[in-house]
Amino acid sequence: KTAPLHASFPARRVPAAAAEMPEGEKAKGSKDVEMKDASGAKDGKEAKEGEKKEEPKKEVPKDPKTLLIENISQNLRTINAAVQAGDARVMGRVVRSVGTLRRTMTPEVLKALLEEYVDANRPSKASYISFAAADAPMTQEEKEKAEVKFPQLPKPYPPEVEAFVVLLLLVGLSDKKEKAKALECATTLVAWLKSFNRRTLDIFNARAFFYLSLAYEREGRLAEIRPQLLAAYRTACLRRDSMGQATLLNLLLRNYLAYNLYDQALKLVSKTNFPESRPNAQYARYLLYIGQIKAVQLEYSDAHSKLMQAIRKAPQTSTVALGFKLAAHKLAIIVELLMGGIPDRSTFMQKELREQLRPYYAITQAVRSGDLKAFKETTHQYEALFKKDKTLTLINRLRYNVIKTGLRSINLSYSRISLQDICKKLGLETAQDAAGVVAKAVVDGVIDATIDYDEQFLKSKQRFDLYSSCEPQKALHKRIAFCLQMHNDTVKAMAYPDEDAKDAEDAEERREREKREMANVEDDDGDDDMLI
Repeated sequence: KTAPLHASFPARRVPAAAAEMPEGEKAKGSKDVEMKDASGAKDGKEAKEGEKKEEPKKEVPKDPKTLLIENISQNLRTINAAVQAGDARVMGRVVRSVGTLRRTMTPEVLKALLEEYVDANRPSKASYISFAAADAPMTQEEKEKAEVKFPQLPKPYPPEVEAFVVLLLLVGLSDKKEKAKALECATTLVAWLKSFNRRTLDIFNARAFFYLSLAYEREGRLAEIRPQLLAAYRTACLRRDSMGQATLLNLLLRNYLAYNLYDQALKLVSKTNFPESRPNAQYARYLLYIGQIKAVQLEYSDAHSKLMQAIRKAPQTSTVALGFKLAAHKLAIIVELLMGGIPDRSTFMQKELREQLRPYYAITQAVRSGDLKAFKETTHQYEALFKKDKTLTLINRLRYNVIKTGLRSINLSYSRISLQDICKKLGLETAQDAAGVVAKAVVDGVIDATIDYDEQFLKSKQRFDLYSSCEPQKALHKRIAFCLQMHNDTVKAMAYPDEDAKDAEDAEERREREKREMANVEDDDGDDDMLI
């Protein structure tokens, strides 16, 4: 017999409580459960829709003035803590923050700083406040909004706090090109800092001298400050102030080079040592000045090496230290041309430097093609610019390089050519001038040829294989030396812990210290105001 169809399915399990209930209540109970499930699903959907409708709360951006006051307050607390701990290294971080504060500084905040933290007995306080005060009068409502509150530090305030506040004023005056006010403010600040012998003030003293020299330069009186810079440099050496030594040595070199005193600058470099614990910005400036001196002294290889190091040391951000990078690139291009090379095309294609390097690109094209006429026209057209850049003397030396390039192309093209034709091709005045130029090129080894003075022609000799000479070996050596120099510079730029501190602290303390340093210490490349 065949079993019924429903027998193959298992029987439905009924809970014991439901089995005992009457039939009517069972049906009612099942409806209640279904209603609860439906209402529960509905509530879940509404909750999800509510979650979707809830938008994340956007943080309200702080007012720029509030951020400025918070940053200044943090710096003031850092200065006070560093003075109590006697840690002069922290002051460098505080001074580097001036570059950020200067962009958002307002006259009201600066005036409030001077009124609060400059000693009331200081004779120069009134002039400081007058320099910082806003020109336009304010209404009562604006005055209430302009009220500024700073952290209460223990009195009397340390001189580092006052130096920081006055430095903010000095930087603002310098940015606004207010020459007379900046000169007076810098002179007063330097004279006041001389009365102290505190290592925590060394970096403020160095920065004050930097802006003092800049103010004298803008006034056209740079020679007047030279004895003062020499005396300050001697004091910095006696106090082993590395920041002061680096800054003042660069200021002295800039002073000498401004008046074309290359011999005195070279003597100063030979008698001094640039400090090893130098800031990156100061070392880049030092390399630029050394490259400029070496180029004038006809030491083109050393000059080119120093200039390329200066370019690598400069901040790689396209908007930072543009003036410094432009000056270094201009000088490096001319020096490379004097060495007989041709700068890479990418140097002239940099977006931020393309327009300013256009005259130097024209000079490079003339040297590369050996076109003496184009070289003369370009030099005459941009003569004022080259004088301003102080590269006109070096560019005039390129005339012989242009002639050499033209002679090479002539030597490769003709086995025999008259001196009169050489005169026409090179744009020289007479055949006698062409004979003299060709004779010098033969003696220097630029071309391998002989001159027949009777027939007045140049005869080229058989070409030789370049790879059979020492030129490939010299080129390889130059590249290897460049890589080794870059490796040495990288190792020197790394930071190492002190030897006596290695044994004193365990691994855990060292890790904590390194974390704090990485969180606090800012990159020195941001110190772009020192690269002028």
